[in-house]
Amino acid sequence: MFCLMKKRYALRDDQWERIKALLPGQKGWVGRQAQDNRLFVDAVLYRYRAGIPWRDLPERLGDWKNTHRRWSRWAKTGVWEKVFKHLASDADNEYGMIDSTIVRAHQHSAGAVKKRTKIKLLDVAEVG
Repeated sequence: MFCLMKKRYALRDDQWERIKALLPGQKGWVGRQAQDNRLFVDAVLYRYRAGIPWRDLPERLGDWKNTHRRWSRWAKTGVWEKVFKHLASDADNEYGMIDSTIVRAHQHSAGAVKKRTKIKLLDVAEVG
């Protein structure tokens, strides 16, 4: 069960191969060498796909404070933007499907007849 849950939100090997060269902390980069970029990216994906706060990250994905701190640094330095642009330029459209079960228009935008309320106007003489 643990193995299935671990892979549920994790990147597949082919997905990892597409982005790993774009990530900082590798040999030849300025600064410290990253402990495990793949585990970190899996932790970020897990957090967003599961819709949980940072504090609720499972321990197997690392310390939530360090993960959040690293995520913030990457956001400030444009790492995420670079990854997204790279993936968008070579999109496989795996998740680009939209159907009517998830997209709904408001009834008024679909041409529904608007309900008018009838307001009874009182004669000034009746009020006084």
